[in-house]
Formats: sequence, C-alpha cells, structure tokens
Amino acid sequence: MNEPDFWANSSRAGNISKTASAIAKEIERWERLHGDILGALEIAQEDAKERDVTLLDELKSDAARLEGDLGTMEFALFFDEQYDHRNAIVTIYAGSGGTEAMDWAQMLERMMTKFIGRLEYSARTIDRTPGDIAGIKNVTIAVTGQTAYGWLKGEHGVHRLVRISPFDAEQMRHTSFAMVEVMPELEAVDNIEIDPKDLRIDTFLSGGHGGQSVQTTYSAVRVVHLPTGITVSCQNERSQLQNKETAMSILKARLLQRKRQEELKQRNAIRGELVSAEWGNQIRSYVLQPYKLVKDHRTEYESRQPDEVLDGDLMAFEEAYLRWRKSEKL
Repeated sequence: MNEPDFWANSSRAGNISKTASAIAKEIERWERLHGDILGALEIAQEDAKERDVTLLDELKSDAARLEGDLGTMEFALFFDEQYDHRNAIVTIYAGSGGTEAMDWAQMLERMMTKFIGRLEYSARTIDRTPGDIAGIKNVTIAVTGQTAYGWLKGEHGVHRLVRISPFDAEQMRHTSFAMVEVMPELEAVDNIEIDPKDLRIDTFLSGGHGGQSVQTTYSAVRVVHLPTGITVSCQNERSQLQNKETAMSILKARLLQRKRQEELKQRNAIRGELVSAEWGNQIRSYVLQPYKLVKDHRTEYESRQPDEVLDGDLMAFEEAYLRWRKSEKL
C-alpha cells in the first residue's frame, strides 16, 4: 500500500485496502483477547490474596467467558485453503421437482441471504430468473466480505427438501432438489487464460435494476464458453461493459472450479476410489413432514429447528463442516 502507484488501479487497490482492514481487525481481536486473559489473571491474583482463596476458584468464571471468546475466534484458523479469504459467488439452481423445486430454490436464496447478513457481509444479485409459476429458476449472488468463500463453501452441493407441497391441492408430500454452487471470486491476476475464439457473447434487454436505461438498451450480457458449454449471464450493472466484466469474472471462477474437480477425479481414479457426480447426491436434507429435521450428510450434524435454519441460522452447520473438512485433511 506504500507503493507510489498503489492507486493507479483503483479496483485492485480497493480490494487490497479491504483485505488490510480485515486483517487489522482480526489482529485487534486477538490482542484484545490476550489482554483480557492477562487482565483476568491479574485481578484474580489480587482477589485471591485479599480473600484468602485459591487462584483456581477465582479464575473459573473468567475462564468460562474467555473460552467462549476463544472458541469463536478459533475459526479464523480454519480458513487456510487457497481461496478462503476471497469474496464468493453463489449460484442457486432449481432441480428436479417442477414448481416445487423453483419455490425451494427461492427458499434457499432467502436462507443464504439471511446467513450472509448474519456474517455482516454484503450481497449483490447479479442475475435472477423467475420461475414460471412461483419461485426462481436460478439466481447468482456476489458476496463481499473477508473469508466469504471460506464460510460459504460448505453450502456447495445438492439440497433436498421434503414437505407438504403448497401447490398440491391433495396435500401430498413432495421431494424437491436445488443445487447451490459456491465459487471464489477471482481477480484479474489469477492465471486463467481464455481464448476469445472460445467465447460467444450475446446482449439482450436488461430486466433488473439500473435506472432509466432498464429494458431500453441491450446492456445485459450472456457469455457462453463454447468448449465447455458454461453459460454466464449478468444484467445487474448499468452498462454493457460492466456486465461483461462481471460475467467474465464468474466464468473464470467456474473454469477454475471445473479444473480443480477434474484434477480431483484423476487423483481419485489413481487411488481406485469411486467417483460420483455431485448432482443427485444431496449434501443436506431438510425434512418438514412428517417430522422436522435438517441433517448434513457429510458431517452428520443435525438440527430439529428447520424454521430457524431456513431463516439463516447456519452457523452451527458451517462450523461442523469446517471441523469435518479439517479432520478429513489430517
């Protein structure tokens, strides 16, 4: 940040400044906790002398409080993978189940948005396609915040819902699926090269927010990567150039994720392990009927409060996932 030309690239400088600010706050929290521990010890020693009691008894109440603080901050140490400290791009797709699945995708959109708010991160909708009758077909959300990808990566996968369908006059129980895709936001410096010949770029009328030019100019952009068939749309920005830049950033993230998945499949094949597609293998089930239960099938963590989970109370699930992922690596 002390470089003379630091602000020559305002976008890069802004990202670095946000990162520096987040790191400074994290250091401040650790230093404050360290000070609290030393302060509690000093006070307990004085009280123990005056009241003629053991130091251990005096420290018990302070220890319980400090243990809670330390447990919360411990998770900063879990974000040690390459992209954990990046912003995140979350895309939700309705799966099999028709209207019920589109409604389920919208419920997941609300759950994710609520959880992002609890993390005090900012969320910006990039692209959103409404359902034919209800819900949504898909939505893409850009999440900005320190360790946003680290916190949200545990949501990547298929989510399964079992409930009495509000769209069924016979009140039958239905099972719906939706896919949540979580990717790190990549900066221009990342080594992801795309041949312009491999791209088809279409423009269309924007249907999102954007002022007077909405639905009057072809500012929305759809980018198709021909070799892989990956398609990215963006219509939230005010100009076609901004939408194109955002779409290209998401495309690079998806190409990187695809590359990492292919490498993982190759390693698994060498080890002789079975490789199964992510779609169709739910990571979490939300059962509202005939009983109430949310269960993560990777960590085995459960909650019997599905209403609270769907209202964005995902912290316990994310903590269980981070601990599980760490144990899998050890």
